[in-house]
Amino acid sequence: MKKASVLLCSVAAALMMTGCATVPDLTQTETELISEYAVGVLLKYDKGHGRKLVDSTGYEPEEEMEEPEQEPPVEETPEEPETEPEQTAEVMDVSQDEEEAQPEVSSVEAYYSIPNIMISYTGWEMADSYPPQAEDETPFFSMDASQGMQLLVLKFNAQNLTGEDQPLNMMGYQATFRVSVNGEASKGALATMLVNDMQTYDSVIPAGSSVDMVSIVEVPQGTTPSTIDFILRGGEKDGTLHLQ
Repeated sequence: MKKASVLLCSVAAALMMTGCATVPDLTQTETELISEYAVGVLLKYDKGHGRKLVDSTGYEPEEEMEEPEQEPPVEETPEEPETEPEQTAEVMDVSQDEEEAQPEVSSVEAYYSIPNIMISYTGWEMADSYPPQAEDETPFFSMDASQGMQLLVLKFNAQNLTGEDQPLNMMGYQATFRVSVNGEASKGALATMLVNDMQTYDSVIPAGSSVDMVSIVEVPQGTTPSTIDFILRGGEKDGTLHLQ
């Protein structure tokens, strides 16, 4: 080590004295010795240099976390589907008439309690359209039968039995009609804009006079009425008037 120190000092002195003189060539061994000495000198005067020790007195190794024991999966027993009790279908007797028999009534005015007026059935006619049209006449309202059907026009006459004018407002009685032809299921009378439609008639019959009214229903083509039941509604109970 002394040899290296002397050599280093000699080199330094030579450099100071020669200024820009050329540095002598050094062997590999000499270069390594000079480097080791320089490092030692620097470390000797470095106050911050020292081996730093870690105080391990308060260090405790972390405990290994024990994984919770996993319970074996519980096998679920599949629930048996609930079986609904068998339902016994009710067999309905369709041979009976769907419509209940209605009590018979003697007249329209008796059923609706219309005073001072007598309403009579005067007949029927079949038509493809109603009312009939003249060639040079344009009616206010007309109706045509549906395909394969005809219009059965039931005719009535309302007579004023007094010497004074009598109002007749069938809408005020909430009158509606159904018609059964030849014992078939009844059909509702058609709602029309005819001024003489008996369902919606609302006018005054002069003293001692009468007016004609109609009620219309569709029936299949080729129907010939042998029996006609006129069912009246609007009162406490429905009533049936046998027209023919």
